[in-house]
Parts: sequence; C-alpha cells; structure tokens
Amino acid sequence: MKFGTYLLLFLFLISTSLNTFAQSNNATVFGKVKDQKGQPLELVNVSLKGFPIGTTTDRKGDFLLRIPAKKRVVLVFSSIGYESVEKSILARTEQRIEVTINLNESSEQIDEVTIAQQRNGQDNITRIDPSFTEAIPDAATGGVEALIKTLPGVASNNELSSQYSVRGGNFDENLVYVNDIEIYRPFLIRAGQQEGLSFINSDMVSTIEFSAGGFQAKYGDKMASVLDIKYRKPTEFRGSFSASLLGASVHLEDVTKDKKLSYITGVRYKTNSYLLGGLDEEGEYDPRFTDVQTYITYKFSDDFDVSFLGNLAQNQYNFIPETRETSFGTFQTPFNTKIFFEGQERDKFVTMLGALSANYHPNNDLNLKFIASAFRTKEEVNYDIQGYYYLNQLERDLASESAGDSVLNLGVGSFLNHARNDLDARVYSFSHKGAYSTSNHLLNWGFKFQYEDVDDKINEWEMRDSTGYSLPFSEDEVLLWRTVNTDNQMTSSRFTAYIQDTYAVPVNTGELFLTAGLRSHYWSYSKEFLLSPRLTLSYYPEWEKNFVFRFSAGSYQQPAFFKELKDRDGNIYKDIKAQKSTQFVLGTDYLFRAWDRPFKITSEFYYKNFSKLVPYQVENVQIRYLADQESKGYAAGFDFKINGEFVSGVQSWASVSLLRTKEDIIGDGHGYIPRPTDQWLNVSLFFQDYFPGNPTYKLHMSAFYGSRLPVGPPNSERHQDTFRMPPYRRIDMGISKILIGPESRFRRGSLLNKVKESTISLEVLNLLGINNTVSYFWVSSNAGDMFAVPNYLTNRKLNLKFTVKF
Repeated sequence: MKFGTYLLLFLFLISTSLNTFAQSNNATVFGKVKDQKGQPLELVNVSLKGFPIGTTTDRKGDFLLRIPAKKRVVLVFSSIGYESVEKSILARTEQRIEVTINLNESSEQIDEVTIAQQRNGQDNITRIDPSFTEAIPDAATGGVEALIKTLPGVASNNELSSQYSVRGGNFDENLVYVNDIEIYRPFLIRAGQQEGLSFINSDMVSTIEFSAGGFQAKYGDKMASVLDIKYRKPTEFRGSFSASLLGASVHLEDVTKDKKLSYITGVRYKTNSYLLGGLDEEGEYDPRFTDVQTYITYKFSDDFDVSFLGNLAQNQYNFIPETRETSFGTFQTPFNTKIFFEGQERDKFVTMLGALSANYHPNNDLNLKFIASAFRTKEEVNYDIQGYYYLNQLERDLASESAGDSVLNLGVGSFLNHARNDLDARVYSFSHKGAYSTSNHLLNWGFKFQYEDVDDKINEWEMRDSTGYSLPFSEDEVLLWRTVNTDNQMTSSRFTAYIQDTYAVPVNTGELFLTAGLRSHYWSYSKEFLLSPRLTLSYYPEWEKNFVFRFSAGSYQQPAFFKELKDRDGNIYKDIKAQKSTQFVLGTDYLFRAWDRPFKITSEFYYKNFSKLVPYQVENVQIRYLADQESKGYAAGFDFKINGEFVSGVQSWASVSLLRTKEDIIGDGHGYIPRPTDQWLNVSLFFQDYFPGNPTYKLHMSAFYGSRLPVGPPNSERHQDTFRMPPYRRIDMGISKILIGPESRFRRGSLLNKVKESTISLEVLNLLGINNTVSYFWVSSNAGDMFAVPNYLTNRKLNLKFTVKF
C-alpha cells in the first residue's frame, strides 16, 4: 500500500505539470505528411532538432506538435525509406502554424524493412523510437531492454539483468535478432551481478520492433516473444561519448564521399561495483564488462551491397565475499542472519560473433539477402566459498532497550560451495531471406542451415553443516548436499524454412489484411520434423474514430537447444521433443486526441495452450530444467497500454498486464500448479516531461510493480514451489539538462563548435529505497526447520551521467 500511495502522488504531480504546461509560452505546428504521389504517410517521425521533443503522423498523415515560441526552431521529418526534410519555423506565443510536407523515396536503404513499411501496421509488432533509450533511467542494463521491460506483457524482477519474461514464458523463450542474425546470451550465468552488457548497443540502433506473441512465421521457433533490432547505416559523420558512475561508451560512424563505404563502431565499458557495494553481502566486487561492435557496409552498386557485423565481448566477474547480515521475517517474528565468508569467485565469459551479409535489391519491390554467421562463447565459472552462519530471533518489543537485538539463537551452521564449470559452444549458420511486394501482396520466404557444437563440463558440489551435523545426515559417511559432475559433448544440425504472404483483401468498407505463413524445422539430434502454421488478420474500419482490430492464431514449437536437455544433475535426456504452444491473440488499437494531442490505447487478450513442456525452476536468473519430467499447461491474460503525449512533444506510456499460467506435471499426481512465471499483475510506467518554454531541462521516470512470484526450497520437487516472494516495486527517476544545443554559439575555431549536443543528467535509482527480493538463501535451525533468507537487490543510488554528441 505504501508503494501505491507514492505512485498516486507521482501521478498527481504529473497531472499538475500538465496544467502548468497548458499555460506556458509555446506555439502549435500541425499539418500533413505525404509521399511523392500525394498519399498520406503513417508513422513519420516529426522531431524538433536539438531538443528531446517529437511526435509521429497518424494513418491520415496528420500530426500536431507544441513547440517553443519566440525562437527559431527546426522541424525534422523522417521515415524509413524516405529522404529526411527539415523546415525552419519562428512562431508567436500560442500561434497555430499549418504545414504540408512531401517526402521523396530514398535509394540509400532499400531492404526488407523498407518493403515492409509499404504495408500498414498489420501485425502484432510494437515499434519503438530508439531515441527513448537515451531517456529511460536504469540501474544496470540500460538501453533497449530497459524500454522493453515497460511494455505490456513483459515482466522483470531484477534490475541487474537485461533478461525478461513475456506472457508466462521464461528467458530462454525469447528471440532476439540484430540485422536478421539470432543473438545468444551466455549459458552459465547464475545471477544478474555476472551478466554485464547485453549484446544490443543502443548507440548503433536504427529501428526497434517487438512482439509479445502471435508473431509471424518469418520469425524463429520460440514460444514467447521476438525483439527485432536493425543497426544504422550511416549517411554522415557522427559520434558520441557517454560516461557515468556505471561505465562509459563511445561510438563513431561515417560514410565515404562516394557513399560506397560506411561504418558504425561502438565500444562499451561497464562496471557494477558502485551498485553492488550496497548489497547485504559485503566484500570486494570487481565486475568488468567490455564490448566492441562494428557494422560495415560496402555498396557495390545501387542494387547490391555487402555488410559485416562483428562483436567481441568479455565479461569478468571477480568477487571476494566477507560478511553478510540480513534481517527478515515479520513484525511478529523478526529474524536476523549473519554470515562470515572465506574464499572467492572468478568468472569469465567471452563471446564472439561475425556475420557477413549480401543484399541484392534491384528495385523497391524485391529484396534478396544471404547471411553467413559464426558465433562462439567460452565461459568459465570458478568459486570456492565457505560460510559460517548464525540464525537469530530478534526482540520485537519496541519499548524494550534491546529492541532489534538478538534474543534467541535458533541455529548455527556452515557451508562450502565449489565449482569448476567450463562451456565452449559454437554456432555456424547460413541463411537466405527474401521479400517481394506487389499491389496486393507482400511475400516473404527464407531458409537457414545451422550447425551447433557444444562442449559442457560441470563440476559443482555443495556441503552443508547444521549444528555440527552434515546434511543430509548419515552415521556412516559424510554426504554432500548437492553434487553435479558431468562432461557432455553434443553436435547437431538444424534446417529451417518459412514462407508467408500478406494479402490486402478487397472489402467493401475499410481495409483488411491477411498474413498467413508456414514454418518448418528439422533437428538432427532429436530427428523431429515440425510444421508451424501461423495466421494474422488486421482490419481497419472506415469509422469516424480510428480503430484497428487484430486476430492471430498459430503454432509455436520450440525445439531444445542444449540447456533443456539437462536435468538438475547434469544428465542428458536425448528423447526430449520440442515444446509446443498453440496461441490465440485478439487485440485492438484505438487512436484518439486529448488536449489536442495524439494518444493510442492498445489492448490484447491471449490464450496459450502448452504441451510437451520441460518443467524448470528459477534461482535469480539461472534456469534449471527438469529434463526427466514432462508437463502440459496454459497461459491466459490481458494486456493494456496507453501511450501518447501526456506532455506535448514527448511520448510517455503506462502498461497493465494480467496473467495466469499453470502446468500439470504428468504422472506426479499433484494436478495443475503455478508455473515459475505466474505473476498475476504487472504495472509499468515510462514518463517524460520538460520545463515549460525550456525543453533543455527534462525529467524521465520509470516505475514497476510486479506481484508475488512462486518459489520453493532448494532441490525440491516442482509441486513444492508454492511459497510466494514479496512483490517487486521500483521507481527510477532522472533529470537532464542540455548544456550545448543547436542554438549554442562559441568563438571561431573552438572545438565546441563541433559538438552537436551535450547533456548532463542526474538519476535516482530505486527512488523509494525498497528492498526487492530476487531469490532466497536457505538455512537450517537447530530443530531442522528451513528458513528462507531473502537475497535483496540494489538499494537507493545516485548516478551522474555525461553525454556528448558530435
């Protein structure tokens, strides 16, 4: 309730700022954007050059934007596949200026994305402006994933991790593509502290597309979501530098004078030492994460170009724990645990990716693309950590002089954790993708051959001692609490293909689009051949109000990669078949204007029927599959999102998601139980504001609420995971100031004249200082009872960030 009170207070302050803004010193620009043929263009970006203000055109090509008055500003109109147009405007206070803009098609970037833009938004894809990645405050992950977490249907209970679950799925059920290349994350990561940088470099991103379900057949064989990223092809020299208390990044991009050769390169460095220093577990944290990416394109002719995408990332996590003290329980029964450590942990994750693409596009209607890629990950996890713990009950009488002190020792014990884990995985692939557009059809097709080579060596054991007795107790020998010792090698091949068509169905009124497709998948390891039909219907009625109705249905089958084949003891189960999901999604979009500004309400109902599921358990961000078991289940829910210009010129949104997902493990006799992602309510908010009449000062805020997730004791059976951890509640807020902008003037010859924009921002992370629980450490009392000691996430921190664009 306390969190809800604070959130209502923030919403009240937001509404107050809207009233203040309405009376500010501004003007209004409105109008229409058309193509060369005079047809209205939808989703054209209309931005204010040098300021964090902008909007997009609606289906009729109309736009409206509030701008500062009494100063000359420049409007920029841009869209994929079209040449950008700039228009200078000087307006009086509260003046209304109407403009009409015509955009010419560009020959610089003709590919599948451009062809797809020739169709209306007839799919379940959410398109996000990449500039929002600069605005959202985030503890550790930042960038694209931080934005994705604010969307409906998406849940994340760990600010240290870039991973997220979608509509009841787990982390491994999400597809991520960069320039049509599937991206893999390290496999041995156990906690968000180890994760480091995600693959996606937001400084290089051109477009962001995301689907929470019901996606098309052209996307791969996973059951939850797809994130489709495209990196930018430069048209001029640009660069940026950013530094904060959490790391730094730099990027450069340029194109030769003849426009044939272009490159964009980014380097990132990140350290979470500052954040991790506030955890209950004190010690010497030394996490260092480095990443280098480049995207190079050579244009042989207007019809043919070749691109190379390269990435080298190294994540190092070194930790020497010292002590830990955690208070938990309730007011009636408060407890405290103290742990003293010896030992250390040293982890290293190195990933490499290289991909060569050949793109042939003889005209605006046809695109042929061929991709050869190689991926490798080398991972080492090594630790020997011994701990001695004391479990105490605390004095709860606030009137007592010993309030909060220990009054009863409930247990003492020790543990010793050991690991020497190594993984070396290689993935090689060759694929072809094609797209062809006619007046009524958009045809997509493709195939892919993939070879996988995995070498996995696991040597883990854990020893537990409680009150002088090792657990589990034996009079004859010392037994380990848990042990895993495996050496697995696996090589396999996959062949996938798809074909789909988007057809503009002739109807008497409105517009109707039908997208139907079929995917096939064959995996040599399981010798299983899969067919997955998928269908989407989109209808745009000719009503006075702007509505869009969508319906999707399809089969989504996810063959195992490697992790799903292993049980908790590391044994490989070779007869695992693909997990299957039949999905139905019914949704609508409603576009309207309020306060003379554009808004959009999106709502979707969905139902998923699962079979052949591999049950799993989650600890922090580590998924432990139970490959020796099989289950069936379902997920059903409702997603709602309202986004628009709550403050003129800047987009904000709020998302609400309801979910129920359960599974029945076949043969265990316990019926349907909640899945590990069963979180009935998720609420998220992304809000932006700026000072009236002076948009160089800007506020950005993200807020999250996720209800209680199921969890159980270690090494337990799945039906025992019925305990619920506390809800996840968090608010991050930042205030930024543009120091140098388009109106800044410096003496001739000054290097500052080359700076396009310079910004400084102050972020308050975990504004309310809430202790969020990510997992539990289980300890035993003298009586043999198990107590769940919460592992808390980061507390309140300040982050100072400085950015320069040139």
